[in-house]
Amino acid sequence: MSVSIDISGLSRERIHVVPSPLGELGMALHALSEPGHHPGLQGWATAVSARLDPCLADRMCEADFLWRTTFSDVFAPFAGIQGARALPGATLTEELDQLDQLTDEQFVDAALEFTCQSTYSDPDRNLLSDPAVQQRALDLAAARGPHQVRFTKRLLDDPPVVRAWLRTLLEDCDEAFFADTWARVNHQLAADARHKTELLRRKGLAEALKAISGAVSLDEDARVITVDKISEGRTTSGTGGLVLVPTSLGWPHLMVLHRKGWQAAITYPISTSGLTAPPTVEQLTRRMSALAHPVRMRLCRHLARGSYTTGELADAHGMTAPEISRHLTVLKKAGLVTTRRRGRYVQHQLDIGVVSRLGSDFIEGVLR
Repeated sequence: MSVSIDISGLSRERIHVVPSPLGELGMALHALSEPGHHPGLQGWATAVSARLDPCLADRMCEADFLWRTTFSDVFAPFAGIQGARALPGATLTEELDQLDQLTDEQFVDAALEFTCQSTYSDPDRNLLSDPAVQQRALDLAAARGPHQVRFTKRLLDDPPVVRAWLRTLLEDCDEAFFADTWARVNHQLAADARHKTELLRRKGLAEALKAISGAVSLDEDARVITVDKISEGRTTSGTGGLVLVPTSLGWPHLMVLHRKGWQAAITYPISTSGLTAPPTVEQLTRRMSALAHPVRMRLCRHLARGSYTTGELADAHGMTAPEISRHLTVLKKAGLVTTRRRGRYVQHQLDIGVVSRLGSDFIEGVLR
């Protein structure tokens, strides 16, 4: 599973690394709504929530599905501007002006992404003119609760009013808490953008993507970027560009904008000390599958206590050496067991560090 971007014909001049104030505000709103996703931000989230005006907090709840369970593309309006060459604005106001440039159809389609994820890549849903499509959106919104239904009805009935309401809400969030946060993180994001841009210029796109995340890779022959995620999607840069957007508040989320007809973009968390390279989805699946077998679980219990040879394990578990060897091979391929030679003996031991990270690796994988 992965999301791919076909960059055939994309020149280096059309690849940009640019911070986004509006994107970071979206990340801030998400972290406030889902603090469990962001353990490193819980102190910040608690402090902001404690001083929020109750009326503003209620207004944020009215539209939190735009950033809580689904991160809406309304936070990346530059990607939807005609020509697919626009870049994020330098200020929040500039990006809100870009949001105003989207057509009502684009805005409604992006805002209702939480009701129509299965048709994310279909640019011709005609939400504002097709009664059947509108009814499906309302039916799916009903499964999320009454306030989603109310918002969806308002949006379908009068998009300009809802657009103005959302802009005012985001401006009020900026005044209440985000301006201070942006002033703190903007310098980090700008420095990271300069570093990645220089890396792109000197060493090429493959190295720049590698520096962004171990989950992002480039097949230079096929001219395809692959983002390792527990989801599937594909898009093409076409005649547009590719925008890489650093975020300080977004870890562990690594997001790919692949809406058909919009410019391709990757939002990535900037490097943080103490974070290990994330395992691929394939590695994560292999590790969990390896531990699902009862014999291998018993072997792990043994190998967690010390180093043992295949013969010792066979004797302890009442199995043949070839049977034990087959199970050890599965555990080694999953990266859960290490081996070392001592004279003519090969000893095996459980990699406690890898196993202890498995839970957090799984959470990061599903949130990526």
